[in-house]
Amino acid sequence: MSTNDVADRLTGLRADFDRSFAEPSRSHDLAFAELLAVHAGGRPYALRLSQASGLHQGRPVTPLPGPQAALLGVAGFGGAIVPVYDLAALLGHAVPDRPRWLVLAAGAPPLAFAFHQLDGHVRVAAADIVEEARTDGGDILSGMVPLAGGTRPVIDLPAARASVHRLTGHHQPTEQER
Repeated sequence: MSTNDVADRLTGLRADFDRSFAEPSRSHDLAFAELLAVHAGGRPYALRLSQASGLHQGRPVTPLPGPQAALLGVAGFGGAIVPVYDLAALLGHAVPDRPRWLVLAAGAPPLAFAFHQLDGHVRVAAADIVEEARTDGGDILSGMVPLAGGTRPVIDLPAARASVHRLTGHHQPTEQER
């Protein structure tokens, strides 16, 4: 695949992703889940588009010193300085190289997660996602989804946000406190 082919594919993926936020939701969409197939730390995962507010490739991340290995640094998004955490590190994987992709998690405060490879955008029947109940609140994986090439764990971005808050000692308001 040539560099132009890759660039064209990435432009198309970005346009599809951006368009998914601009289109009004439809009731029949409840039967489907929009996912990003990604790799973090050399392992395949899936992310729910409904839990993301943006996707960026190659955005500069300014490193910050500190004790949190998962904190890559900060990046600018629309005039805001946003902390960037490495999904591979949060999942306990070795991080041999710097991730190229950033996904902005939906919600506040702004927070971005980095991963190494974007495999594509997929739409699956919601019933195909096997949900797993988390008992300890520490796991950022929320289930499994069968995709072409094999079954992938699903990363729950709100749970990843909560994991970051636990790492940094920040209190995250519960549903009752909001």
